[in-house]
Amino acid sequence: MNKKYTLISPCFFGLEKMLANEIKNLGFEIEKTEDGRITYRTDEYGIARANMWLRCAERVNLKVAEFKASSFEELYDNVRRIDWSIYIPYGAKFPVAKASSIKSKLFSTPDIQSIVKKAIVDSLKEKYMESGMLKEDKEKYPIYVFIHKDKVVVSIDTSGISLYKRGYKEHSVKAPIRETIAAGLVHLTPWKPGRLLVDPMCGSGTILIEAAMIGVNMAPGINREFISEKWRTIDKKIWWDIRREAFDLLNDKEDFIIYGYDIDPQAVEIARENAEIAGVESYIKFEVGDARDFHSDEEYGIIITNPPYGERLEDEESIKILYKELGYTFRKLKNWSYFLITSYENFEYEFGQDAPRKRKLYNGMLKTNYYQYLGPRPPRIDK
Repeated sequence: MNKKYTLISPCFFGLEKMLANEIKNLGFEIEKTEDGRITYRTDEYGIARANMWLRCAERVNLKVAEFKASSFEELYDNVRRIDWSIYIPYGAKFPVAKASSIKSKLFSTPDIQSIVKKAIVDSLKEKYMESGMLKEDKEKYPIYVFIHKDKVVVSIDTSGISLYKRGYKEHSVKAPIRETIAAGLVHLTPWKPGRLLVDPMCGSGTILIEAAMIGVNMAPGINREFISEKWRTIDKKIWWDIRREAFDLLNDKEDFIIYGYDIDPQAVEIARENAEIAGVESYIKFEVGDARDFHSDEEYGIIITNPPYGERLEDEESIKILYKELGYTFRKLKNWSYFLITSYENFEYEFGQDAPRKRKLYNGMLKTNYYQYLGPRPPRIDK
């Protein structure tokens, strides 16, 4: 019988529902949904599968323990009593890579990291019967500590480099949208292969590349490696099986084209290069074009875009003019649906149309709204 593990996947605020759906679709049991993180149960194959397939998660952490601590003595004692030899084999590195504390008596993150490191060292020295310095010269098991209202959660990072780094974005334009957020934006629309999709301000192409990967069922982690692939505690065969499964599930026979435009020729060239690295270049057509001039003879279509806002424009007057012009342009597309993400508070007023739906999302540390204008559903075509 496979051993069960508890995993924690953090995400940006506003993406919890999409991430929870992804976790359920992978067949995992969700234990808890909190702001910016989902806790769920799985086995060793699930550790690999979560890293390979989760599009909206920032990483996959293996939960080790949860306890209360309002003093450094309590923190040390609780961490030391964990049997760390179950998780960290002899000779492995185990840096306390990150500590965060919110509304807790223990608030100095450097001190938290130092105490946790000492407790793990003392625990492992006892288990491995080491009297001198503990050797750390093999694979790495990064430790994460999260404290909220004196409740401590200790976990081990299984991803390494954050999951938003799919491996295809070698170059980008100014203020690009993160891949995990772009995937969430696509999930929040009715787009599927066969429907017309356009990003008229595509920048480095992230939204369309994520959409194309979804369209062909390409695992977001298929072209990268994960830190836990090198762990002695997980059978290498598991990773071979999960990677082979990802290639087997890739539907490269899917037939669709989606479109990206940008006023900047350099951005268009970068987007093409990124799509090629991602392996979806045959599904996306990139061209130079001004979003304010966009038009289409197609009766139905979907626009998903991340227009310039905040630090991406020189002054507020430029934002107002751009959003007014986008409103005129998009409303001419009578039956189209359009979805825009921006941090500009008066977007709806300048755009000239209230959004029937909007969702708060964080793009990095920037609070934004995702404005959703859903047009009529196109008629079914009987085959």
